[in-house]
Amino acid sequence: MTDASFLDQLDAILAERRHANPETSYTASLYAKGTAKIAQKVGEEAVETVIEAMRGDKQKLAEESADLLYHLLVLWQVCDMPASEVYEVLADRHGEI
Repeated sequence: MTDASFLDQLDAILAERRHANPETSYTASLYAKGTAKIAQKVGEEAVETVIEAMRGDKQKLAEESADLLYHLLVLWQVCDMPASEVYEVLADRHGEI
């Protein structure tokens, strides 16, 4: 599946992993580190995404963008903010709702 509905599935998986063993789940280990560390990771991934955009390597840009989006979803989870709230803001700004 390569459409936007995958994000909802990934979001649900990340919610489940919140209660997994941090020793066996990278996602659970992120949650265990707390909001500040997760936010820092989002910042790092954002910088890496910008660097790859400037280099012009589409494959690397896709990879770094995926990392950024993944960590952003984790951040939303730890902040108890459903992804749907962000989608609503985007839709409002676009005039869809």
